[in-house]
Amino acid sequence: MAQDYNPVPQPKANMGQPIPRYEAVGKVTGAKIYADDLPVPGKPAYGWMVTSGIAKGRITGIDEAAARAVAGVQAILTYRNRPPLGETKTFAGGGLAITDRAPLAGPEIEHDGQPIALIVADSFEAAREASFRLKFTYEESDPAPTFGSEGVVERPLGEVNPGYEPIRFKDADAALAASAHVIDAEYATPTQHHNAIELFSTTAYWDGPRLVLHEPSQYVWGLKHTIAKQLQIDPDNVHVVSPFVGGAFGSKGAVTHRTAMAALGAKQIGRPVKVVAMRDQGFTHNGHRQETRHRVRLGCDAAGRLTGYDHRQSEFTSRVSPYSNGGLEKTAAMYAFQAVKTDNYIVQGDRNVPTFMRSPAEVPTVYALESAMNELAAAAGIDPVEFRKMNDTRVNPVNGAPYTSRSLNECLDAAAESFGWSRRNPAPRSMRDGDWLVGWGCSMAMYPTQMSPSTARVTLRRNGSALIEVAAHDVGTGCYTIAAQAAGERLGIDPGRIEVRMGDSRYPPGPISGGSISTASVTSAVADACDKLAAQLGVPEGAGIDARRAAVAAMTGPELEVLGRWIPPSLDEKALEAMYDGGVRITGGNLEERTMFAFGAEMVEVRVNERTREIRVPRITGAFAGGRIMNPRTAHSQYLGGLIWGISSALHEKTEIDMRRGRYVNDNIAEYLIPVNADIQQVDIIMVPEVDNEINVLGVKGIGELANVGTPAAITDAVWHATGKRIRELPVRIEDLL
Repeated sequence: MAQDYNPVPQPKANMGQPIPRYEAVGKVTGAKIYADDLPVPGKPAYGWMVTSGIAKGRITGIDEAAARAVAGVQAILTYRNRPPLGETKTFAGGGLAITDRAPLAGPEIEHDGQPIALIVADSFEAAREASFRLKFTYEESDPAPTFGSEGVVERPLGEVNPGYEPIRFKDADAALAASAHVIDAEYATPTQHHNAIELFSTTAYWDGPRLVLHEPSQYVWGLKHTIAKQLQIDPDNVHVVSPFVGGAFGSKGAVTHRTAMAALGAKQIGRPVKVVAMRDQGFTHNGHRQETRHRVRLGCDAAGRLTGYDHRQSEFTSRVSPYSNGGLEKTAAMYAFQAVKTDNYIVQGDRNVPTFMRSPAEVPTVYALESAMNELAAAAGIDPVEFRKMNDTRVNPVNGAPYTSRSLNECLDAAAESFGWSRRNPAPRSMRDGDWLVGWGCSMAMYPTQMSPSTARVTLRRNGSALIEVAAHDVGTGCYTIAAQAAGERLGIDPGRIEVRMGDSRYPPGPISGGSISTASVTSAVADACDKLAAQLGVPEGAGIDARRAAVAAMTGPELEVLGRWIPPSLDEKALEAMYDGGVRITGGNLEERTMFAFGAEMVEVRVNERTREIRVPRITGAFAGGRIMNPRTAHSQYLGGLIWGISSALHEKTEIDMRRGRYVNDNIAEYLIPVNADIQQVDIIMVPEVDNEINVLGVKGIGELANVGTPAAITDAVWHATGKRIRELPVRIEDLL
């Protein structure tokens, strides 16, 4: 019998109303359309990206004759005829380009699937057919595709990132040597790829000197300025439209070669050009979550108090662009360590450049730390929940900066009570149900509270309705809804009477949609605009919401329009100016004077069939504290998706690599494994009320990247509890338990 499902949590203290999504009806009825479906003037042509068939070497010949003979082919772009392009920078250099290598830069091949040509034709079918007939010859070299491959280069992160410094807090080696219990273990996480439902696409057309781009983007202002630099045109002549994004998770923040290629193709033929990357091309022309390797040494005294923490991380990255996530400065702040030592290395080889993927630094680093915490708790004979609680800290132990708020223990208590943790028998292989070995595991989840500058234009109309315009983005998180709620709460207007426009570079600039910064940043700018409107309506400073509501209702003059602006306290006007130039300025997390994080606790039940070693997750509980929750309904969805992704990361997802050819093998959603409905059963979510008045105007921490951080460590601990076997390399597969 089907169970009733009520997805609407009731609002609690410091939580807004769980109103439905602003765009929900439009999305499910097809009224809201995505970038590739937006109309263009005239009949569009279609572009097909041709990508490299080798992972390392150089192009020695191009035969275009058969491809040009295909009816309807309008243009073929390669490095031989590509117009000059301006230089752009990657994230590491302060820009937004996915790689330091320019599009169609030359004959050198630096990774499998590198874009090497664009075919433009009257139809998609003609462009695809021509791609089969365009012939390249290569001089091929042996690639170095992963850790341990011959030819990789290992470098301390400080060599490529001058701002990085390894942590040396007291003497970790001495603290570990004097510890009663020490864990010295190695952990590994695999390459993983974004596989959002919406494919990567760009539609480009020129209106005289003006370039119009329809592209799913997490930062339209950044895309606008980056492509202007590449094409060496005025940014004011670039218009980017991206009203809705069908999944991003970090993959649509950087600017890939696809955008410039589409723009160049459109300019050459004088028509709009649509370029949609096929699923396999999305694995190579864009980024991914990079492979990592960790060695963690963690110790405690006889009473279970943590002593030394030594964490060495290696990240596999591209030879051409040394992208790195780092992140050990965050794990170093998590518990009351008496001494800390961290080192970060990059290993460069012949692969495409990684990029952000949901909780990019936190997923691998917290997996390693929390796995070691579980192993150390077992070695000390202490319950892992109590072990975490007794090692709680109210300051960053490395620099002494206090937490603005920290509700980890409250989350642990709430999760334990709901999950029934007290019934856990701590001995491995001690719990079973028939042929199924039952294991329970736990983990801490965390994500830094981060923010960026933002602006927002709010217009108050004579009929008491309002309009919000901001070039921020809704990547499925509910930002449209939350922006309307923020204005409604500030002005006393029903959010249903507030129109929200986003995802268009004609609007005032908002932040990049990443790092869980959108809600805090955008709502703070909206709140500033609403406060300015209230002042213009004559509402006395400090008056309550009733006075504002009355002033709006009594409005008789022309509509009022103001520009709200907000800069996080730890940044200045230069950060806002940088945003107007398409730059990214993010602050938060570990700061010199304060430490800002959202926390959670996750508990999971794993069942392993004693005969087949099949692994199942029948239930998982997550309790989270993320400051002010603007909308419990949308927050519930974010937490739910994060926990499911955590299960996926622990048990399913891994990009398989052909070690001889340096190519991705499972570059499709038939073989790149993710959970299906049968894999996800009971998911319980608890929102722990938390008030933090130090972080921003509304006390919002951001939650989009929190819930999937701790899950893999909880699952691997549950697997150990069920089977007695420690698995330290993700994902856990049946063959690991044979």
